[in-house]
Amino acid sequence: MELDKRNIEVLDEKMADILREKTPQQRLTISFNLWSFARQQLTNYLSSLHPDWDEKKIKYEVARRLSHGAI
Repeated sequence: MELDKRNIEVLDEKMADILREKTPQQRLTISFNLWSFARQQLTNYLSSLHPDWDEKKIKYEVARRLSHGAI
């Protein structure tokens, strides 16, 4: 399989096989946990980078970034 060097989001075939064996509920749980982890890490990062921002501003910026600017 030839990889497109412009696409860095290539799933390893072994990992794809592992995910195929999961139930839909297990895959949703994995996805939710990854999203929650990313949200918490981004919250921590922004809080340390901008100690002057209140919680509302931090939450807004986290949501903006995770939604790719959709909000």
